[in-house]
Amino acid sequence: MDQLDLFGNRQQEEKQDFDIQNGEYVYIPDFFKKPEADAFFNSLLNNIRWKQESMNMYGKQINFPRLTAWYGENDKPYSFSGITLNPLPWSKELLEIKKKIEPKAGVEFNSVLLNRYRDGNDSISWHTDAEKELGRNPVIASVNFGAERKFQLKHMETGEKVELVLKHGSLLVMKGELQHYWKHQVPKTKSKVGERINLTFRVIK
Repeated sequence: MDQLDLFGNRQQEEKQDFDIQNGEYVYIPDFFKKPEADAFFNSLLNNIRWKQESMNMYGKQINFPRLTAWYGENDKPYSFSGITLNPLPWSKELLEIKKKIEPKAGVEFNSVLLNRYRDGNDSISWHTDAEKELGRNPVIASVNFGAERKFQLKHMETGEKVELVLKHGSLLVMKGELQHYWKHQVPKTKSKVGERINLTFRVIK
């Protein structure tokens, strides 16, 4: 059953498959149990080749408010926000995570974008994952390790909002028409939070 928060946004109960207007998603808060999630978080924090990307905005180079990395098949570059990322080769940990989530997602992924949120000032603003490289109705699997952060969806026509708190070890699979009708973001927070690593597995056509 849906619940409304204090701002009238729709909040969803955990561990369910949800059909929403023009899309669907699956959220499993404890997909990775804590010991395994802890191990993946520490390994990714120390072994991923994190990079500070920037984009041109109003004639100035502006740093992304997070660190990023792009891994996957060697012929699958990815372009967004005016930049193009060329993939680094899969690591052992990334292949292990990929293998675990693919049965639930129903897709064999060939790429993953990693975002590292260092504190509450790091964020990602409203956007869709609807680039042409992803094809029609892409399946995006989001894996989360570290500090909990709010994840918000907003329908581009109706303005309806859905909010989730993405937990340590959780899996969120977005599919159907969702990327064509819903924007999503991880907003900044004034609360004191630790580091968070998010992995969004994709299929680049």
